[in-house]
This record gives sequence, structure tokens and C-alpha cells, in this order.
Amino acid sequence: MVKVTIDRENCTSCGSCWDLCPEFFEENPADHFSQIIEDCRTGGNPAEGEVPEDAEACVRDAAEACPVTVITVGE
Repeated sequence: MVKVTIDRENCTSCGSCWDLCPEFFEENPADHFSQIIEDCRTGGNPAEGEVPEDAEACVRDAAEACPVTVITVGE
């Protein structure tokens, strides 16, 4: 399974990730930074998660589109 981390401290809340891949990313209502949707989080951490196979392409597209490169996609 593919793992993802978000450096939320350096997120600029541009919205590109949750616009491109709303099935995995969302805006945190409290601080407006990107986070991983609850169903995909690892250990409840909004900055770490595992990508469902059917969302892998859009997660990779969202990571590439991030203007501040805070999304890391790895195995």
C-alpha cells in the first residue's frame, strides 16, 4: 500500500490537493490546512495515511500539483 505524508506546518492552504483528489485530501476546518480524510489516516494522524488503490493516481497528481511540495508519496 502507498503511504502519504503531509507537512501541514508548511501547507499554504491553496486547495489544489483537495480539489484534485477529494476522496483522499480535505481542508481542516479549524486551521484550513490540508489533511487526509479520516478513513485513510494512519493512527488517526491527519498528516499520515495510506492510499486506497483506486485513489492512487489522483493522490500522485495532487502531490505533483502542490506548489509548496508538502505532500510526500512513498511505498
